[in-house]
Amino acid sequence: MNTRIFVEKKTRFQTEANDLLDQLRNNLCINVLSCRVINIYDVFNINEDVLPKAIKTIFSEPMVDEVLAELPSVKGLTIAKEFLPGQYDQRADSARQCVGLLNPETKCTIASGQVFLLEGEFTTDEEKRIKTYLINPIEAREKDLSVLTLDSNVNVTPVEDLSGFRDLNSDELRDFVKSHGLAMSYEDLKFVQDYFKNEEKRDPSETELRVLDTYWSDHCRHTTFETCLTNIVINHDRFNEDIQNTYNEYLRMRDVCGRNNKPQTLMDMATINARYLNKTGKHKDVERSEEINACSVFVDVDVNGKIEKWLMQFKNETHNHPTEIEPFGGASTCIGGAIRDPLSGRSYVYQATRIAGSGNILEKISDTLPSKLPQRVLSKTATRGNSSYGNQIGLPTTYAREIYHPNYVAKHLELGAVVGAVKASDVRRETLSAGDVIVLLGGDTGRDGIGGATGSSKEHNDSSLTTCAAEVQKGNAPEERKIQRLFRNGKVTRLIKKCNDFGAGGVSVAIGELAGGLVINLDAVKLKYAGLNPTEIAISESQERMAVGLEAKDVDTFISLAKKENLQAYAVATVSNDNRLVMMYQ
Repeated sequence: MNTRIFVEKKTRFQTEANDLLDQLRNNLCINVLSCRVINIYDVFNINEDVLPKAIKTIFSEPMVDEVLAELPSVKGLTIAKEFLPGQYDQRADSARQCVGLLNPETKCTIASGQVFLLEGEFTTDEEKRIKTYLINPIEAREKDLSVLTLDSNVNVTPVEDLSGFRDLNSDELRDFVKSHGLAMSYEDLKFVQDYFKNEEKRDPSETELRVLDTYWSDHCRHTTFETCLTNIVINHDRFNEDIQNTYNEYLRMRDVCGRNNKPQTLMDMATINARYLNKTGKHKDVERSEEINACSVFVDVDVNGKIEKWLMQFKNETHNHPTEIEPFGGASTCIGGAIRDPLSGRSYVYQATRIAGSGNILEKISDTLPSKLPQRVLSKTATRGNSSYGNQIGLPTTYAREIYHPNYVAKHLELGAVVGAVKASDVRRETLSAGDVIVLLGGDTGRDGIGGATGSSKEHNDSSLTTCAAEVQKGNAPEERKIQRLFRNGKVTRLIKKCNDFGAGGVSVAIGELAGGLVINLDAVKLKYAGLNPTEIAISESQERMAVGLEAKDVDTFISLAKKENLQAYAVATVSNDNRLVMMYQ
């Protein structure tokens, strides 16, 4: 059967509604007499005998919630919202999994939403301002309450035919960069064109081009930091001498490290100290391996009077662009993204910090720049996103600071940093060999996260808030927590030869970085919903997946151990002797 369920907090627990009422009155200066917030669950194909129990144990908590027979009427404004198709809906997903506990054979699907009942008399302009305040177009839309249907989103966008690409002239190539929204530059695309024309002697597929665009984005390749610097002149009245002395020290360290034949870049400046310490023998405790997941250092740990060798790992991540356009998802996946790097290094993450930068959160909503979210909305929502993910995964944030400065109006600052550790004897760091198998561990693949790397590398404009929805990942902290639990088991981690997280670039990068020769079966990748084309499957990013390299003989054991943590794990690729990344689809 199909049904719609309305759930509202009892009067004593209506903190969300009361807080929203206060925001509408004080932030928007609109005379709202009362406010009610009601959660909606649209439930499809649920067994009639399961529904009553699900209502009392899953969709509501009898101590704090009221289940309503129908949506109440209000003398004022009724606004309903739901996630855009392709955006991950954690509330609905969690409810669906819980229904599965009541009935393991269920084919039930669920969609969630919210209804806001606002009492008062509102002008057309006030209605528009309220809707703009409540619904961020990057992730949500108004919900039609008159129908009960599931947006199955099954239309597959065809993969574009790029016949004739290798024959495009310079002007056509420049137009191609703009019309296809590529993060790579014209010079990059010209290099790609020359390669396919002269080496492959064919046109590329759209998938190949999008994979290259992802790999070569500033986010992945650090193009800006790799820019060659020449004729460096330090011209600063106040700090001229200090900066010049620091630069001279950089030149001295380059000389010691034998890097005078290398170009001077910001990346070289950022890494020269580590190179210097390594060259002079002061970096003996740093772990060196092919895996590049997080800074990893050997430490001695006293375990009940016995000294054990452990690896301590550090990682920080910024999610400035995602948080700017979708504060909750951007901030939650910032901390999730910082966690996943040491996690893919087999570490358990123990501690976190958060530093954020916002403009004036006390400014009037009416003073918000066009096509921008209000600073107070951005700041508060990002804080909720960070704490939501951290609380769900069980990670204490022991240092948090938000900086307020007008320069952060241009783009919000969102930084998360973590520290983790793992017993050194539980970790293998080995090169994958032909015949080894890549297992995909964790959540399903969806459209949320497609183009995240390229999106954060591009210049944005006043339409970004409504056109970049897919670029922001939706965090699923409980799924990543299950991976944390799994990787605490030394029997599991000792099976893993090499591991990579599904951050920027998704399947193409997470698996592609593991070995020089790979054959990936895109048909094997499990999806959140039908309708994804092979390009989308190849480049969709997400927090809660790992690419795990195993010997073929260990695959079944690994999958069975993952199943005990309620984690899906399945083979998606094999390592080959050919120095090619091959992706198979249908």
